[in-house]
Amino acid sequence: MANIKSAKKRILVSQTRAERNKAIRSGVKTAVKKVYAAIEAGDKKAAGEALLAATSTIDKATSKGVYHKNYASRKISRLSLAVNKLA
Repeated sequence: MANIKSAKKRILVSQTRAERNKAIRSGVKTAVKKVYAAIEAGDKKAAGEALLAATSTIDKATSKGVYHKNYASRKISRLSLAVNKLA
C-alpha cells in the first residue's frame, strides 16, 4: 500500500478512470452486439439504425481516449461492411 499522499491519490484516480473506461467499453460491446443481432435476424432497417448508434458510441469512446482512432475506424468499417452485405 502506498504511503505517500500523491501515490494514494494516483491509485484512487486510476481506479476511477478504469471504472469509467470499463463502462464505456461495455456500452460499445452492447451496441456492436445489437448490430450483429439485427444482421442475424436479416432486418436491414434495424441493422442500419443499430449501425448508426454503434458508430456514434464508438466515436464517443474514441474521443474520450478509451480506444485508439485506428481501432475505432477498423471496427466501424467492419460493421458497415457487414450491414452492406445484408442488402
